[in-house]
Amino acid sequence: MSNETHNTSSIVSKVWSFCNTLRDDGVSYGDYLEQLTYLLFLKMADEFCKPPHNRKLPIPVEYNWESLTSKRGAELELHYVILLRSLSKSQGILGQIFTKSQNKIQDPAKLFKLIDMIDKEQWSMMGADVKGKIYEGLLEKNAEDTKSGAGQYFTPRALIKTMVACIQPQPMKIIDDPACGTGGFFLAAYDYISNRENFILDKDQKEFLKHKTFYGNEIVASARRMALMNLFLHNIGDIEDDNFISSTDSLISDTGFRADYVLTNPPFGKKSSQTFTNDQGEQKKEDLTYNRQDFWATTSNKQLNFVQHIRTILKTDGKAAVVLPDNVLFEGGAGEIIRKKLLETTDLHTILRLPTGIFYAQGVKANVLFFDNKTANKVPWTKEVWIYDYRTNIRHTLKKNPLKFDDLKDFIECYNPSNRHKRKETYHPETNPDGCWRKFTYEEIISRDKTSLDISWIKDKSLADLDNLPDPDVLANDIIENLEAGIESFREIYSSVK
Repeated sequence: MSNETHNTSSIVSKVWSFCNTLRDDGVSYGDYLEQLTYLLFLKMADEFCKPPHNRKLPIPVEYNWESLTSKRGAELELHYVILLRSLSKSQGILGQIFTKSQNKIQDPAKLFKLIDMIDKEQWSMMGADVKGKIYEGLLEKNAEDTKSGAGQYFTPRALIKTMVACIQPQPMKIIDDPACGTGGFFLAAYDYISNRENFILDKDQKEFLKHKTFYGNEIVASARRMALMNLFLHNIGDIEDDNFISSTDSLISDTGFRADYVLTNPPFGKKSSQTFTNDQGEQKKEDLTYNRQDFWATTSNKQLNFVQHIRTILKTDGKAAVVLPDNVLFEGGAGEIIRKKLLETTDLHTILRLPTGIFYAQGVKANVLFFDNKTANKVPWTKEVWIYDYRTNIRHTLKKNPLKFDDLKDFIECYNPSNRHKRKETYHPETNPDGCWRKFTYEEIISRDKTSLDISWIKDKSLADLDNLPDPDVLANDIIENLEAGIESFREIYSSVK
């Protein structure tokens, strides 16, 4: 084992073991991650102010890293609280990372121990992959903590990597994620573009990749903070850069911003709503609709609004890959209008049907829609939709059988990113009725009830072969997934009639 590898694993184990120590005091992964974010940021800023970097950064001397390392006990705790409050008022990325920050480590001795652990390492000298590995590991662990609900901001990395491998983003192009969570799509796109097997970047391209490629929105302060830190640790952006992840709701208006690529997994949950207090002092919820001139239909369905918004923010030759739940494929009313318009105005060429059991949010049935934006045209741009069924007879669980990148390699080959106009179906009605890669013409799709894109053709073996049922734990997991999906639907109906 090389010295560097040994050093990396020792840092990872230190960060993890301290996390477990704090959990005994009731500090969750999410809380630990936030404190680690604040302290790591200050430590790296301190390193950048010293040789060989010698940079002048906008952190007041009274709130710099050394102001923390020189204090102990109650004095340290009080100073840390004041520091967080003061830095939250700063401009740019500094202010965004410290927005709404609070000290969650009530024991001053443990706070000092965490500061001391961070102080012993030279973080700015560490490879971006090392720092990223530590932070991504914590993000995933945080997503597993189902009680916190953090899983909704975390898309399986194997799925993200697959979507990027199909889209193949090019250098000097703008990539947007209007619901960016902890920044997973940005990192995968960055890895793809910076990989020397894909591109040898010149100085201008490297500069563009670091400072001008990635833009997004995230309305949840804690998720946005983690995204900014995640990117910063991976060497994307800089302390003094303008904030490239906005805290505004991306659905509110068309700002005029346009992107070459949109890669995103909008939040699950159908309805957009806002809470208000009525005249009787009671908390009420009402559906939130977005009246935008650029939208084809007005609806409170969040995912349908995201589809319309994504189409707006794409350049005329822009490409999108979007994770969307099943209801977007079959819902009537506004759903049907939006599907018809999407088929007409873009080339909706590919749908990947995903299995259950891959997301931290339970009972989610989702798909990835791939579409290319186009200029105005008298005839529909979509000529055929290719569907890859990676759901029927597929079993995944988060713990025992998580989704891996290799599981989707066959889909990437079928997608044929180098020339998607040269594709071959694996489905054949007689010789291979269970082929999972099948195309449907535009005419076939618009003749379907409500222009439904919710299409499956493979026989579910678990229903047909009672002698070869899956293991009891897999069956039990399927039942739980279906019950939870049903409960979630009832919850939405109940909240809309309350």
